[in-house]
Amino acid sequence: MTSNWLETLFPTNAERTVPWPELEGETVTLWRPVGEHELVLIAQSGYRAFPPRLPDQPIFYPVLNFAYAEEIARDWNAQRNTPPVGFVTEFDVLASVATRYEIQIVGSANPHQELWVPAEELDAFNAAILSPLRVIAHYAGEGYAGQIDPVSHLPTHLERRR
Repeated sequence: MTSNWLETLFPTNAERTVPWPELEGETVTLWRPVGEHELVLIAQSGYRAFPPRLPDQPIFYPVLNFAYAEEIARDWNAQRNTPPVGFVTEFDVLASVATRYEIQIVGSANPHQELWVPAEELDAFNAAILSPLRVIAHYAGEGYAGQIDPVSHLPTHLERRR
């Protein structure tokens, strides 16, 4: 698929909650904003899987564009998490799995698009991830005491293993 796969599938102003086109054998790139605690669990998986949802989290929601992931990591995780830091992960997943879920538009802005994967389906979703999860950005909020490598975007206490 092209780097802008979503625009290829759904041109500007197209209804994005309609059934997806057939994409057998294709992959799509998705993003997920995470805090440091979730990133540690991702690192423990060898950067291969997202951790199970907590009991009060019935939905896993990867987002469909970097801008939205960045907004959440910067404006939510880095401001409201303890510790105050947010990371953007990027990953490739089989399109045949990603397209099982309708695109949800959250809020009024077009870039606020995500997939809602029920928590009980997260293992199957993780199994469809084709590449290690990549950490591509970080946002440290006021008072963050950790150190983050500016190249890998990882906290220095996490070792990157593949």
